[in-house]
Amino acid sequence: MPLYAAYGSNLDPRRMVRRAPHSPIRGTGWLVGWRLTFGGENLSWEGAFATVVEAPEDPDAHVFVLLYDVPAEDEPGLDEWEDGGTGLFRKVRVRVHTLDGDVTAWLYVLDAYEGGLPSARYIGMLADAAEAAGAPGDYVDELRARPCLSTGPGVPDA
Repeated sequence: MPLYAAYGSNLDPRRMVRRAPHSPIRGTGWLVGWRLTFGGENLSWEGAFATVVEAPEDPDAHVFVLLYDVPAEDEPGLDEWEDGGTGLFRKVRVRVHTLDGDVTAWLYVLDAYEGGLPSARYIGMLADAAEAAGAPGDYVDELRARPCLSTGPGVPDA
């Protein structure tokens, strides 16, 4: 069964049950040599979208992921949820380092220029999802400390 590596809001198992109800958790791992970043700020009403990019210039770069077994019946719905027919995301196969060895999985990456800031609400959602997935505390803290938009179009003042 194909493995999906969630790094954004799909790190939250409760959210994934709604988006891909037949996709059980397989485990956790790390994208080593990749970094979490944001892009497409001009394409969203609420700031930039999360994505991952390879980081050959940073040997310490890593992104926490939650692996799911995604059967054929769940994949189209997950594709629709992630991309919504916009063409903003594409699937990429990656190597994930786990405690049981390396595995191959697919994930979604933003097909737009890197840059821009996400909303504070979105950063909070990503950090909460990482925490729900069992990410290490320092990883979650690092997410919460990321620069973000405190207000903006569609984002209420805090």
